Amino acid sequence: MRTAATVVRVLLGLMLVVFGLNGFLGFIPQPAPPTDGGEFLGALMAGGVLPLVKVFEIVIGALLLSGRLVPLALVMLVPIAVGIVLYHLQFDVAGGAGAYVVAAMTVFLLWAYRGALLPLLRVRAEPFGPDARLAA
Repeated sequence: MRTAATVVRVLLGLMLVVFGLNGFLGFIPQPAPPTDGGEFLGALMAGGVLPLVKVFEIVIGALLLSGRLVPLALVMLVPIAVGIVLYHLQFDVAGGAGAYVVAAMTVFLLWAYRGALLPLLRVRAEPFGPDARLAA
């Protein structure tokens, strides 16, 4: 499981960095989006949301590649992966294979790192007090 998680983590990190950078540098040609999808992406671009998402993709990918703060990177990745999948389900079902692979890889890593993520699901949590110490 550990080896599979490392391989998936590195592959997902590479995908996020490459496609995040592609959003700025345009080194991979993109097919024209469907009409409605193009309008939606145009609105995200005009509003400054899409470039911000691309920055987050690059940061999350770098964290996954480095192996540092992986649970944080996964928590940050979930809304992006959900948004990408929902976009493809709504506007471009046939062209969404990459989105579905990213979602599957994300779910796999969430499962692999569940031990670090389960404390996020506590029903009741106490605020961090002055006498508490961060675990090293």
